[in-house]
Amino acid sequence: MTHDVNANDIVAFLIEIAALLALGIAAWQLSPQTTLVRLIAVIATVGTAMVLWGLFAAPEATFDVAALAIAVKALVLGSSVVATYLITQNLAATTLWALVVLINTALIYVGPFARA
Repeated sequence: MTHDVNANDIVAFLIEIAALLALGIAAWQLSPQTTLVRLIAVIATVGTAMVLWGLFAAPEATFDVAALAIAVKALVLGSSVVATYLITQNLAATTLWALVVLINTALIYVGPFARA
């Protein structure tokens, strides 16, 4: 399946990258002080999110199951909102990130940028 890439698709991709970055930073900060353990935590956290996203939530996912795609998006993007709060301890920044994620994700399904 191919489709034309629109502005919302590009923003969605950047949000996905930022979500992985937030998850990685949070995993690093929440891990014990040993560098090796921190690296393992980051690789495990980000790697798991990437594999789940590729299997179920990517535009050309391995498994095309709408309910699982939505569940994985909610898990990964929702976790990035929690990670943003853990990293920044700033409710305004976290709320802004949550709104960006929600609006962008909604525009993938409805409105002028909806995928057919």
